[in-house]
Amino acid sequence: MKIAIAGGTGLVGSKVVAKVRAAGHEPVVIARSRGTNLITGEGLLEALRDCRAVIDVSNVVTTRKKVSIDFFSRATANLLRAARQADVDHLVTLSIVGCDAVDLGYYFGKRVQEELVEAGDVPWTILRATQFFEFPEPLLAMKSPIAVIPRMLSQPVAADEVAEALTRYATQAPAGHAPDLAGPERLQMTDMARRLLTARGRHRPVLPLPIPGRLGEQLATGALLPQGDHTRSPKTFAQHLTETNTTTER
Repeated sequence: MKIAIAGGTGLVGSKVVAKVRAAGHEPVVIARSRGTNLITGEGLLEALRDCRAVIDVSNVVTTRKKVSIDFFSRATANLLRAARQADVDHLVTLSIVGCDAVDLGYYFGKRVQEELVEAGDVPWTILRATQFFEFPEPLLAMKSPIAVIPRMLSQPVAADEVAEALTRYATQAPAGHAPDLAGPERLQMTDMARRLLTARGRHRPVLPLPIPGRLGEQLATGALLPQGDHTRSPKTFAQHLTETNTTTER
């Protein structure tokens, strides 16, 4: 079975490619480096020929509402059009827990993405996941004597387990809105950053950044937590740190 992965060279995408291959299927990577462009639609139809499913983990790095909406509206519309023309049976889309309740600029684009998938004529599954264990990494990579981390309460999940779930859904019948996927424990992002620095043997102060207004209150008090029934993956943040440290030391 051929399964296309939109955004297949990114953090989650590369893991999905590996999971698809390990499951005995043939991954088709959709990325600009592979000659396919979600924004222009270039190469999409050719890439999706003979694919039975598409897993969309495409992404844009931004906090701006306009940029996010523009990216996801154009990319999703082009992907849906090409999938329909290629007779793809199933579109699996990765989204974010709480994106419909928290007015973060990036989340407006994810809302548009979900709406387009729901209204499209390609059978679909949308999986919302919480923040990944790797979420603090880019913030800690910034060159500054102090790590400034927003106050954010999350129930983070391993990106590897998200990739496994997406692969599993792609080989099943379309499920509509799948149960939210989260990790086993609630953690403050500042605590995750401190633990990550300690695990890496790096000494650097972590400064909690309070975000003003209703948005800041939402992020700090649990608006990004899964509500009601959800799938809880087993891997803890401590296990993640141990595994990544072992990989780094090799």
